[in-house]
Amino acid sequence: MRRTVDREKRKVLMKIAYFCMEVGLNENIPTYSGGLGVLAGDHIKSAADLNLPLVAVTLLYKRGYFIQNINGMGEQEEIYPYFDPRAFMEQLPFKVTVRIEGRDVHVGVWKYNQVGLRGRVPVYFLDTDIPLNSPEDRLITHYLYGGDHHTRICQEVVLGIGGYLALKRLERDVTTYHMNEGHAVFLTLALLKDHDGSVERVREKCVFTTHTPVPAGHDRFSYDLAHRVLGPYLPPNIKDLAGDKELNTTILALNLSRASNGVSQLHGEVSRQMFPGYDIGYITNGVHHLSWTGPEFSALYDEHLPGWREQPQLLSKAHDIPDEAVRSAKKKAKRRLISYINAVSGAGFSEELLTVCFARRAAAYKRATLIFADMEYLLNLSFDRVQYIFAGKAHPKDHAGKDLIKELVRIGKQYEDRLRLVFVPNYNIWLGALMTQGADVWLNTPRRPREACGTSGMKVCFNGGVNMSVLDGWWREACRDRVNGWAVGDDEDQTDEEAAGDLYQEIDDLVTTYYASPRKWTDVMKNSMADVSPFFNTHRMVLEYLHKYYL
Repeated sequence: MRRTVDREKRKVLMKIAYFCMEVGLNENIPTYSGGLGVLAGDHIKSAADLNLPLVAVTLLYKRGYFIQNINGMGEQEEIYPYFDPRAFMEQLPFKVTVRIEGRDVHVGVWKYNQVGLRGRVPVYFLDTDIPLNSPEDRLITHYLYGGDHHTRICQEVVLGIGGYLALKRLERDVTTYHMNEGHAVFLTLALLKDHDGSVERVREKCVFTTHTPVPAGHDRFSYDLAHRVLGPYLPPNIKDLAGDKELNTTILALNLSRASNGVSQLHGEVSRQMFPGYDIGYITNGVHHLSWTGPEFSALYDEHLPGWREQPQLLSKAHDIPDEAVRSAKKKAKRRLISYINAVSGAGFSEELLTVCFARRAAAYKRATLIFADMEYLLNLSFDRVQYIFAGKAHPKDHAGKDLIKELVRIGKQYEDRLRLVFVPNYNIWLGALMTQGADVWLNTPRRPREACGTSGMKVCFNGGVNMSVLDGWWREACRDRVNGWAVGDDEDQTDEEAAGDLYQEIDDLVTTYYASPRKWTDVMKNSMADVSPFFNTHRMVLEYLHKYYL
């Protein structure tokens, strides 16, 4: 009892500042590109629901991440409409100033309140697009992931140092700074200046989460560029803290944090191999169940599992829900998805056919086209039985990702008389929710172990869908093969051809189960709901951060 009281006292005295380069709160605020931003938004939402003393800091992108259009040649085109934040947030009556390349850059602050079940979390958006700045500096926060190394380091100065200075004005007595990815690490340099260069005092205040299992995904800047941009913010021992040859933001974060973690068990293992000598743990990601559970299954849970909104662990009792009620809810959710697909594509999809969805960032390692390795086999397997919905954006500079999208569109057109396949443009939070709520099957075929965690497949499980995925990221922890979903391969040395062969075997079994064994399919749906939903949610995740790292 005494320990519980002590912990509650500490919680009252605690304040967490959560920094992330991108935050996805809803589809109307274009300050996210994909998984990292949506995860950050879900983290914030659960903190608000749980009434945790957390504040968040990110950048305000007036041109955001792009709207995707697919032209007649199947090529991605990027559109950058202007975002006016005044309809969504309040502009605060002060500015902070950071030094970039020896000049003052003024940073405005906007406040958005994320309201939850029991509390609210202020989210502070930093903005350099103000008249006091030069035209060049006004562009620093215009585009998310749209610039070169120089733009990136300037953005990270605004996020880390500008965000730290803003919080000194807004939120007193921050006890923990949580850097969600290395983009925010320059806040440690501001902390060092305020603590007389004491590494230990800074370490006491910081925790760090890495999301990237690929070396190229960790920001590195030449020291020439770093000295030019950061100047006096760099301590004399910066090479001891951030790497000898170049400034590695991840190494700097690891050296200046009291605790560090990856975002799945496997990612923790990979991270320790990438950065030997560092104690990197793991907290597996989750999703905000109230944001991603559709109206059909929300009503189902309200009726049969009251209390699930506050306590998602109650979804472990999904087996108690009548089979017919589960099937009915899924049919309604699927009808919404199919109605939208037919409206935007004219594809003539059917509510009766098995619907497989693949939607995520269009990057080569995610292997969106793996399923087409043997077209004749796939056509025979799928004809009048399976329909496929693809979506996802490629980074504007990722030509390989754009080629994947073009190939998907080409295949859909070439085989339109034998294969039901559509590519839906402009994947965002709204479309992601529609697809995860309506899908029968969520397909995921990354090249293992490059998927740090992945979260889209978790959302499907709250809506009676099942996963068919490579055993990477979170699915390696959750999968019971052919019981709550389907596993594709477990060999990191598999060639794409071998992986495709394994994938076809699993699809064959999945299709047979769906049509020949409706009772077994319902069992798999309910196992998916009961196994995944109680654990892979951000309520559990945020409480794990609280007890492992924040306290």
